[in-house]
Amino acid sequence: MDLWHGLVLITSIHLLAAASPGPDFILVSQQTLSNGKKAGLLCSIGIALGLSIHILYSAFGLAALIASSASLLWMIKVLGGGYLIYLGWQGLKAKAATPQEMTLPAGKAQSAKKMIGMGFLCNALNPKAPIYFVSLFTLVLSADMPLYQIAIYGAWIMTLQFGWFALIVTLLSRPAINTKFKQCGHWIDRVLGGAMVALGIKLMMSRS
Repeated sequence: MDLWHGLVLITSIHLLAAASPGPDFILVSQQTLSNGKKAGLLCSIGIALGLSIHILYSAFGLAALIASSASLLWMIKVLGGGYLIYLGWQGLKAKAATPQEMTLPAGKAQSAKKMIGMGFLCNALNPKAPIYFVSLFTLVLSADMPLYQIAIYGAWIMTLQFGWFALIVTLLSRPAINTKFKQCGHWIDRVLGGAMVALGIKLMMSRS
């Protein structure tokens, strides 16, 4: 498959996958609404970087091994599910903001390292990723494909992921939208936190 054909195929498939609600979407939404645009973008960078883990092992054929190994998948599910439950618990503990806090700039106390790391782990520990990426790369990879082409595919997938979430962050950061969300921000945090906990439990208990 030539480079441009592969890029078109990857773009169409991965944009649909990125747009599907999941842990990454919930995390980015939660951080943007709670801590502002910067926090949301930093989480988005972390999520895009987390994809590099899946891209690397997929390119070297390890995704098929992980996807077919019950013990490896179980371990990833426990780690990933546990981390989602931890993130969700933080949201469930959210308290209503005081009038003074409502006027403060969001995300002031959040470090870039923490936000990027949070996004990175949320994506890297997703146990569904090996199956998705082995399916995606099976469509475009071939035995004689040059390394630079694989690198281009990987970089493009990360760019698509960041671009999609940057769009979500931009929409949720609009003053008119953000102000309304802030008025009930603690409830949104709790709902999104509950959804994150539910996803974590579902991943840990799923058999496939």
